[in-house]
Amino acid sequence: MASHGLSPAHGAVARFTSIRPPWAGLCPLGSGEPVTSSVADARATNLRAVRSQVDAVLEEFLAEKARVAAGRGHPPEVVQTVRGFLAAGGALLVGNVALMWAQELLHTAPVESGRLRRVHELYDAMLGEVMYGQYLDVMGTGRGADDIEAALRIIRYKTATATIERPLQLGAAMAGAGGAVMDTFTELGLPLGEAFQLRDDLLDVFGSPDGACEPGLSDLREGKKTVLLPLGLSLADPVQRERLDRLVGRADLKEHEAAQVRDILQVTGARKETERMIATRYGHVLRVLDQAGLPPAANRALRGLAAKATQYTS
Repeated sequence: MASHGLSPAHGAVARFTSIRPPWAGLCPLGSGEPVTSSVADARATNLRAVRSQVDAVLEEFLAEKARVAAGRGHPPEVVQTVRGFLAAGGALLVGNVALMWAQELLHTAPVESGRLRRVHELYDAMLGEVMYGQYLDVMGTGRGADDIEAALRIIRYKTATATIERPLQLGAAMAGAGGAVMDTFTELGLPLGEAFQLRDDLLDVFGSPDGACEPGLSDLREGKKTVLLPLGLSLADPVQRERLDRLVGRADLKEHEAAQVRDILQVTGARKETERMIATRYGHVLRVLDQAGLPPAANRALRGLAAKATQYTS
């Protein structure tokens, strides 16, 4: 891989943070009403500022705690352990702070009360869906079962709703869109969200052909229940299955062992089948847009973002 390529972790963050905001920003176009750009710009600016401040505070916090540990004469491995615990705790706190600020932005949005009430209903539903998806993900990680439907259920609740479907509906609710638009955004949002996560899973394991995202080890070491792994297990012969069971989920998995896993996922057709699933969902989204009757500007924007969500780059 090229030296300029993003690590899988940075690639995932870049994809998720770049793909989510545009859906909520463009979906008011679906209602046919004008959008108050100053409101949208102000909130986008606020969110970027929040993210920068949180990153800076967490970075300084971790650095200070590590300096304290080092100053007390602790050996390097202890300092590293301290940093690990602090990073996990800090990440949880940062998530809580971000959630609090997001709620504040919603409560102070200059939107008519009836519309704002609908926005809050959708936002609350999204939070519940994400938490349920996270629970399914945690409970499924490391088990390695070849249950493809269970893996797709995790994607639906953890990613598809919060990444595309609900952001579209949130923007539509702010613009006063009706039930037909909401239904359209569900019909295209869920399969597109699934395709987005399937693409992300492939990127984490195989990287991207252009070298923009390097292949990673995190999903394989965690035994993360992505669709790719159950597909590989279901398509593998007994020898390949034994090797997958033995290697996937090992915290100390080495790169040469990960290469064996990638080879099995390639030769069994699991990678190809995942690509087919992405293409099928993308095609469905385009057919929905063909029949949705959305304003031309909204249709074009949605098609562009759908392509971005499913393309093979970081």
